[in-house]
Amino acid sequence: MADPFGFLKHARKENPYRKVDERIKDWRELQIPLSVEERQEQASRCMNCGIPFCHTGTFYGGKRAVSGCPNDNLIPEWNDLVYQGRFKAAFERLARTNPLPEMTGRVCPAPCEKACTESLNGSGVTIHDNERFIIDAAFENGWVKESGQPAQRTGFKVAIVGSGPAGLSAAWRLNQLGHEVTVFERSDRFGGLLMYGIPNMKLDKEIVQRRIDLMAELGIHFVANTEIGRDITAEELQRDFDRVIIAAGASVPRDLKVPGRELNGVKFAVDYLTEATKDVLKHGKEATSRKLEGKHVIVIGGGDTGNDCIGSAIRQGAASVKQLEITPQLPLERQSDNPWPEYPMINRVGYGQEEALTVFEKEQLTYYSTSTTGFIGAERGQLIGIETVKVDQKFQPIPGTEQVMKADLVLLAMGFLGAENILLESFGVKEVYDDSTTNNERVLVAGDAKRGPSLVIWGIREGRLAAEKVDQALRALTYQA
Repeated sequence: MADPFGFLKHARKENPYRKVDERIKDWRELQIPLSVEERQEQASRCMNCGIPFCHTGTFYGGKRAVSGCPNDNLIPEWNDLVYQGRFKAAFERLARTNPLPEMTGRVCPAPCEKACTESLNGSGVTIHDNERFIIDAAFENGWVKESGQPAQRTGFKVAIVGSGPAGLSAAWRLNQLGHEVTVFERSDRFGGLLMYGIPNMKLDKEIVQRRIDLMAELGIHFVANTEIGRDITAEELQRDFDRVIIAAGASVPRDLKVPGRELNGVKFAVDYLTEATKDVLKHGKEATSRKLEGKHVIVIGGGDTGNDCIGSAIRQGAASVKQLEITPQLPLERQSDNPWPEYPMINRVGYGQEEALTVFEKEQLTYYSTSTTGFIGAERGQLIGIETVKVDQKFQPIPGTEQVMKADLVLLAMGFLGAENILLESFGVKEVYDDSTTNNERVLVAGDAKRGPSLVIWGIREGRLAAEKVDQALRALTYQA
């Protein structure tokens, strides 16, 4: 185990964020990694307590937020190896379960840390930042490519539809196991929400592309701008490949059907974030377009995507940013009905919200228990405002609380409904089972396409397990032959 007194010697120290007035001027990464010595000190705080809730994801008491790592990462083990300075061994242990730790080490909300035993009476171990350190060291030293080399090729071919976390995880694992893998993506770039759903300052696109490039170097084929049913049929995939994994995500955004929805200026958050990332990819991380100069932006939705929209709008020069949330504000501290090791359902200030509170210090940012009842447009169909009303605990409008807010751009960040049914139907998929198999024995479904909108780490887990399920089935065919 790590230093048994580490958590007493060293206070928790996260990778610090760059100062607000500095970081809002560019799209470079938000955090500054600690030194190697400081990271080893942080790893020493892991007690290998004997009851590591951290590395098993559980929904305690039927709660909606998972606590602990859904991917069963061997967290105490690689914390100890970091503390010892055995960084390659730490990477090898981490890579046993997580094919994409450079993604989770940057964007995961770290439910593992909330379940850490030390967080019962303290602040928990910096598992998230330790993971990022391990994988960054692995790339710097060339260990990642070595870990992805297949021992031998099997001759089987597998198609993966979608290149998000689940698709990439499945592709990496299948290639390790020796199968020939082709990833089909309907967008112009690979990575799914890792590329276009998360802004660059939170997950640098060079990090995503680095993994894609390495996978291609290891023999994985990537086919962009290809949509199933338009550019290639489901029948062709099933004819040309031994198995197909559908990992297309939960790509149907939740809409807001109120009067004025058709106005120019009402957008889905994912479309806005995609446009913002394309600007960064075209003009560079230092360049910040001022396309929202003088514009008043309202974000509807209080989750991570809404927070990303706030940060992006500020970088694009918005004159004001407000956020509407239909639910009440969460408490500032754990309540008695939400004990450890459950995920703490408390109010948090995201990086984008922190930036808005700094830039627009005299203005109210978040409006809780607020529902949008309509969008207001000018004569030419341009959005100029929205109509809202306060709601009670049953989300019913409260008379007399109606309000009109100025808005030039409204971003709908209310989550996603699920996968596009037409894609599953094209493969004849009517039932999806817990192990990712379906009623079509040649087709599996993994990630958000299977479980609905979820965390990146869930997608990684499901992609890996689906790959191993495919491997098991294909090898069984060999034995039968």
